[in-house]
Amino acid sequence: MSSSTDILFQPITINDLTIPNRIAMAPMTRCFSPDHVPGDNVADYYRRRAEGGTGLIITEGTYIPHAGAWNDTNIPNFHGQAALAGWKKVVEDVHAAGAKIFPQLWHIGLIVAPELEGFYEAKTLEPRQVGPSGMTGGMGIRPTRQTEPMTQADIDAVIDAFATAAATAQTLGFDGIELHAAHGYLIDQFFWAETNLRTDRYGGDLVRRTRFACEIVEEIRNRCGPRFVIDLRYSQWKQHDYAATLADTPQDLERFLAPLVDAGVDVFHASQRRFWECEFGSDMNLAGWTRKLTGKPTISVGSVSLDGDFIAAFDGESSSATGIDQLLDMMNRGDFDMIAVGRALIVDPDWPKKVRAGGASGFVDYTPRALETLV
Repeated sequence: MSSSTDILFQPITINDLTIPNRIAMAPMTRCFSPDHVPGDNVADYYRRRAEGGTGLIITEGTYIPHAGAWNDTNIPNFHGQAALAGWKKVVEDVHAAGAKIFPQLWHIGLIVAPELEGFYEAKTLEPRQVGPSGMTGGMGIRPTRQTEPMTQADIDAVIDAFATAAATAQTLGFDGIELHAAHGYLIDQFFWAETNLRTDRYGGDLVRRTRFACEIVEEIRNRCGPRFVIDLRYSQWKQHDYAATLADTPQDLERFLAPLVDAGVDVFHASQRRFWECEFGSDMNLAGWTRKLTGKPTISVGSVSLDGDFIAAFDGESSSATGIDQLLDMMNRGDFDMIAVGRALIVDPDWPKKVRAGGASGFVDYTPRALETLV
């Protein structure tokens, strides 16, 4: 078992960007931006995590400038004068505290959602929402056909919206962007065979289903240049099916990832519910396999320093604080390059400082009530 935390506090360079340490704040929807505008409270929230020693802030998901991208007015936009002024302040405050920052760019696609008490109200499908094959699903709801597939004009408009948002991020001073391509949202709906039934160049086998994401990455690269960092977050699991897989073997995963690397992805954020769970009967998790197969830097994530996962918190389950020896072991053997921390940072902005001081015993337990405030 490893006891040294030195690996977490070494700088890392991705493309031309040097991040001061290996700890990232995971993107977590907080619903504290009324009318889609992040206010001073949001800027303060991210600044406190930077002051607490987090090296890279990945913001909550932000809606790209497309009519079908959103389903909640309390989640921030990444367009519009008021919202962008709010994000400009976030960038300035985080940089002043010594951290780097990416916005997570998000399109929900054909997602519906039940009510989650204390978090958000139930959502139904809106006519403006779009998806690859008209398949609608969400948390606990298996996809069914409810609307028409996206047209080429729809696809082109969404690609343009992602690229416009990325170029805006660069102009505002963000250090890179993260594409939300996980958890059954729009880009992931193209990735997954159950929601992508298309027979054109955007559908078919595993490689063809990456085409939509690749065209988004390529257009961002065209507008932002070769040095602006593009991070892509993906997952095996879906909101309604935690056992779902995009890739069942390392060979499948390599076939899936290769086009995304060729398109211009700099770093992969491999989302898991629990970072210690491994893939393909091996001792490596999804981020470890992604790094091995692509040679690209990877970010792992999932229940760091807690004994329960985020989804269970929606059912009112708390999580007790635990140590990070297994995390340190995996990082010291080179499985992945960074670790994203979610709920532990929600309840304690100083989590990185405590790790560095060797104070794992001072970690804070997580309770669902933490989602009710922005502190």
